[in-house]
Amino acid sequence: MKTQIVDTSHASIAVTDSETDGPVVLMIHGNSSCREVFRNQLTGAIGQAFRVIAMDLPGHGNSSDATDPERTYWMPGYADTAIELMDRLGIDRYAVLGWSLGGHIGLEMLSRTDRISGLMISGTPPVAKDPESVNAGFRPSEHMHLAAQAEMTEQEVSDYAHATCGENAPFEPFLLEAVARTDGRARELMFGRILAPEAADQQAVAIASPVPLAIVNGEDDVFVNNDFIKAISYGNLWEDTVHLLDGIGHAPFWEAPDLFDPYLDRFLAGL
Repeated sequence: MKTQIVDTSHASIAVTDSETDGPVVLMIHGNSSCREVFRNQLTGAIGQAFRVIAMDLPGHGNSSDATDPERTYWMPGYADTAIELMDRLGIDRYAVLGWSLGGHIGLEMLSRTDRISGLMISGTPPVAKDPESVNAGFRPSEHMHLAAQAEMTEQEVSDYAHATCGENAPFEPFLLEAVARTDGRARELMFGRILAPEAADQQAVAIASPVPLAIVNGEDDVFVNNDFIKAISYGNLWEDTVHLLDGIGHAPFWEAPDLFDPYLDRFLAGL
């Protein structure tokens, strides 16, 4: 296991690498989280079978804040950061596991590079570029507004950290610290430009994906509308199914790795 800081034109990016001799998968965390949320995959059977690379997004975790927030803190900026990171690491072919915001970044990456061998998203509704689709893809929930809020009180930090990891998921201090650490501009700027014309239409990308697209969600996810996600006519949906894990919330890979990891292993092995 190796941890390093990789300088990019967007920020200095903190990376953990399982260094396994196997196919590569880049793991991208959600809004106001960090790469440690993929700890079970890094240190478990997935990290032994595949080379797992988990990154902290700019303004998150141990990465630096963006050198130019306007350039970086939105889908195209995050996608370009991830693509540049993999270039800096000398990796020219890799799968992506994106959770929540990370899944949106993965879809944006598909529109910008042909180096991705497959994409798995979790807790990510592939919304079209219009307000109605965004409203349909996300569920109204008690703490959803915090995802776009620049400043949070101590209570709001706790509320958001608990909600995003899942009501019944293990809760550890790093989840709280990750929310508190996040550059508030990252939340505010990203949501302010979620429908920007320069960004990809993520539903169109998902429908026309040139590589296998896997979707594995918690059935009890309080943030996303699984009925909306299942209703999309995907052209390259892995196993022709949106997989739902019964009784699991927004971060199934963290809450129930014993249930989630077999899907990830099967998907990656099939690539």
